[in-house]
Amino acid sequence: MDTLISNVTVVTMNPKMEVLFGAYIGIKDGKIASIDKKAPEGTPSTILDGTGMVAIPGLINCHTHLATAGLRSYTDDLGNTEALQALLQKEAKMDSRSAKAAALLSIAECLRFGITSVSDLYYYPNATAEAVAQSGIKANLALSAYRFIDQNEDFDFETDEQCQELVRVVNKWHGYDNGRIKIDAGIYAEYTSNYKLWEGLAAYASEQGLGMQLHLAETKSEVDSCMDRTGMGPGELLNCHALFAVPTTAACCTYLEDFERKLLGKKKVSAVATPVAAYKAGQTSTPILESVKAGMNVALGTGGAIECGNLDLFEVMRFAAMDARKESGDPAALPSSAALMMATVTGARAQGRSETCGMLQPGMDADIVLVDFSAPHLMPCHNVLNGLVWSAKGGDVAMTMVRGQILYQNGHFPTIDLKEVVEELTTYAIPKLFEDNK
Repeated sequence: MDTLISNVTVVTMNPKMEVLFGAYIGIKDGKIASIDKKAPEGTPSTILDGTGMVAIPGLINCHTHLATAGLRSYTDDLGNTEALQALLQKEAKMDSRSAKAAALLSIAECLRFGITSVSDLYYYPNATAEAVAQSGIKANLALSAYRFIDQNEDFDFETDEQCQELVRVVNKWHGYDNGRIKIDAGIYAEYTSNYKLWEGLAAYASEQGLGMQLHLAETKSEVDSCMDRTGMGPGELLNCHALFAVPTTAACCTYLEDFERKLLGKKKVSAVATPVAAYKAGQTSTPILESVKAGMNVALGTGGAIECGNLDLFEVMRFAAMDARKESGDPAALPSSAALMMATVTGARAQGRSETCGMLQPGMDADIVLVDFSAPHLMPCHNVLNGLVWSAKGGDVAMTMVRGQILYQNGHFPTIDLKEVVEELTTYAIPKLFEDNK
């Protein structure tokens, strides 16, 4: 036995939704070896005292943009159009070095808040992969492709610049460290590209066994524009071009028509709700209950730090539950167990990682988070699941472990030199983004 977590409350998230009190979690070779009410035989190399702690599966953030951390708070309180223009100006100045520094900062934040796996849709995937590899976190990384290809232009996947960047990243990183890093294909959205790129990416993803990431039906204006141009909504249109022929994670899915939602449900598309980012932008969030009823797998995401202010998935769980209750008028809608499931079980499903994470049970990767329930705002605890969703915060996380390796514990990041990251941000990345402040 490598590590034993003793005397801990275990929220398993298994099919029976078992919660075990005063339990012991044994870890060996990066896997959960045992979960029992009594200590296993033998002497482990390390014992972690879980007294007063709640052990949960690592949280899974299924939609973010890690490298935007350097722009946190920059566009707050601006209108959406003005904020987008400001963001595009700064992104034009970004490079791989600044992207890696910001990605490392975001990853540290994720680990601090109990997130053990992320789905990232952005640019500079090689730099982000380097940050992920260093940190020990799990990630599904997608290059956010965007390009309108003229109808009369011959499209060649083998020579297209963005497509070939994806190929290079796949060849270098897909499956890295026994699948800790996965590479997905991706487009930013329907309205930033057209069918030649969609079909080329979908064919390559199918050939290579990759997933797909995108934003979908995020705003009403986006959907109205697509209808005006094509006579179809973006969900129906992209389906016609086989984009959903591979496992797809679609952020938002807010304004899909009912038949589109059912169509995507049949295609096993995962919708990712980002309620904090949506509300901060003055927008409507994903209709979670309708999406589940339509057969879609629904997970949770934060968006980037520039969109939601922080990457606290506990906050996202709470907002998701509140949104479902407000929209339905039912205070029992989306119970705590369902909110936790979206942050763990269905998140793992969206990432294609259900066999290895999302639950605490023997044989699964030891992706374990300890939440300190000794804080005043978490006492008394009459119901652990309710406490996790309605009272806990990311700051209550005491330890985050991925595959049995501690990546965050009580203010320390064993795999990330946070001081060095901050220095890189302050001396290079931020000056790079804000040079001439234009």
